[in-house]
Amino acid sequence: MTAPILQIHPVNPQPRLLDKAVQALTRGALIAYPTDSYYGLGCDLLDKRAIDRLYQLKGRDRRQPMSFLVADLSEVARYAKVSNFAYRVLRHLTPGPFTFILEATRLVPEIMQTRQKTVGLRVPENAVARELCERLGHPIVSTSAQNRDGEALCDAEDIRDELGHGLELILDTGTCVDEPSTVLSLVGDTIELIRQGKGDASSVL
Repeated sequence: MTAPILQIHPVNPQPRLLDKAVQALTRGALIAYPTDSYYGLGCDLLDKRAIDRLYQLKGRDRRQPMSFLVADLSEVARYAKVSNFAYRVLRHLTPGPFTFILEATRLVPEIMQTRQKTVGLRVPENAVARELCERLGHPIVSTSAQNRDGEALCDAEDIRDELGHGLELILDTGTCVDEPSTVLSLVGDTIELIRQGKGDASSVL
């Protein structure tokens, strides 16, 4: 059985559909959802079995941790060590299409950390992604929806065709931009541009 596609409003997402997605996440299911960049595949950060299934579905090397979404800046400090320097950068660039590399706290499952005990976090501006985090009450794992060749899947029907067998549902807001998030490392109170993507970080670099 393949995952159903639920068309959800990109700016004012219907509570009924958000609740359906959150119920799926609570059960340990995997979903596809829009972000500020690509469509994401995700699960509850605190459900290790769901994270395992997500790695299997994505075909991703376990030594390559995924990033995750948090609802707001106050949540960042629960899952990452945020210095005054890092907080100023985060406050300036969030919410938006950025992934920030920071040192992890003990709340982050080891499978989500690098060998250096760092994590990648995003504070989404996308209304659907933000509402999902808020309603779930936990961060949501975020990895881009891709085909077997590593190309981004920017359409809900393509996601269903390629990955629907492993998903509970797909939240569809239309075709997304084919551009990843910008990745910035804030470890050691220095800013390092890891990947240039959709987010413009020129104001802090």
